Amino acid sequence: MADLSVNFAGIRAPNPFWLASAPPTDKAYNVVRAFQAGWGGVVWKTLGEDGPPIVNVSSRYGAYSYKGNRVAGLNNIELITDRPLEINLQEIKQVKRDWPDRAMIVSLMVPCEEEAWKSILGRVEETGADGVELNFGCPHGMPERGMGAAVGQVPEYVEMVTRWCKQHSRMPVIVKLTPNITSILGPARAAVRGGADAVSLINTINSIVSVDLDQMAPTPTVDGKGTSGGYCGPAVKPIALNMVAQIARDAETGDIPISGIGGIESWRDAAEFIALGAGSVQVCTAAMHYGFRIVDDMIDGLSRWMDEKGYARVGDFQGLAVPNVTDWKNLNLKYKIIADIDPEKCIQCGLCHIACEDTSHQAIAAGREDGKRVYSVIDEECVGCNLCMHVCPVEGCITMKRVDDGQAYQNWTQHPNNPMREAAE
Repeated sequence: MADLSVNFAGIRAPNPFWLASAPPTDKAYNVVRAFQAGWGGVVWKTLGEDGPPIVNVSSRYGAYSYKGNRVAGLNNIELITDRPLEINLQEIKQVKRDWPDRAMIVSLMVPCEEEAWKSILGRVEETGADGVELNFGCPHGMPERGMGAAVGQVPEYVEMVTRWCKQHSRMPVIVKLTPNITSILGPARAAVRGGADAVSLINTINSIVSVDLDQMAPTPTVDGKGTSGGYCGPAVKPIALNMVAQIARDAETGDIPISGIGGIESWRDAAEFIALGAGSVQVCTAAMHYGFRIVDDMIDGLSRWMDEKGYARVGDFQGLAVPNVTDWKNLNLKYKIIADIDPEKCIQCGLCHIACEDTSHQAIAAGREDGKRVYSVIDEECVGCNLCMHVCPVEGCITMKRVDDGQAYQNWTQHPNNPMREAAE
């Protein structure tokens, strides 16, 4: 079977499947159960400095469910660990001692002061942890205290704190990036300038997941009030993939190791992140939804797929999709596909016709044969937009076939209608 072991920024693990900093990694009991289930590593839930204990609210989670799919997205307003720092450090030390082959990363968030970071880094280093993850992404509660996303949204702060951590610790430093920003590249480049050993992304997205129309308040609702929280789960995966790809493609950040986070709940999700450059992946919502044993399917599925494709190690396909991510202007305008409907699979629901007729290009004709509805593609009207394929409820009923000769190539920079073409030439 394929070798799933990884070396991520000098941190070794038996597989790339790690639990993200979150409730599942809040204490030794959870982490030990996770390691027993087969997870390759964990990022311990974010620790803060000694001082007044963190106080959480009740309730803390809101979920977005869509057409029977429970928890398509999960919103939380929970803060960093509310357990004493010393107890967390003792447990981290013991768990790492008992499970030396697993990756143990500790998430940290303290005030934006050098001494505060220096102090906690020294205490974490004494536990034998493999590395630290700087939580510059938490979008709720902590920014109001000058931490979390309040740091991650300011590249100068990201660079400054990262540099402090590199100066005051021998451990690998992973910078966790916030998606609540216009461009992910600013903070990512700042992390590189500060000397970060790796970045992880994405943290949760600012959100109001729903409104209770009886209480007229956002959910989760706390005594009749609500607030924006952090959104995660399957619904955020496309956003996370895009941001991972941006960092992997960028000249200034393309060489830094990336830990991919956001909506991963299957081996295929993980493989997509790795193909876009991630060297490890972190999971939270899926574990909270289905339990720790989901890692069995992830390990088995990725191993079988790698065997089928001939990849001996994770690194064999890591980043292979990155060169194929390009700017729109570089896409081939001569490439032409049109829809093709398989009449044997068609259930005559008419969704393809309705979608195309009402909202697209009127390229699917509706007719009747032997008392049955029949749908056919009007080739000369079809622009290959794929909408009919996506709305069709039958897998494989509508496919897209290529109709150009496969030889011609012209992108927007070369097109005669581009007003900038002559200037570029």
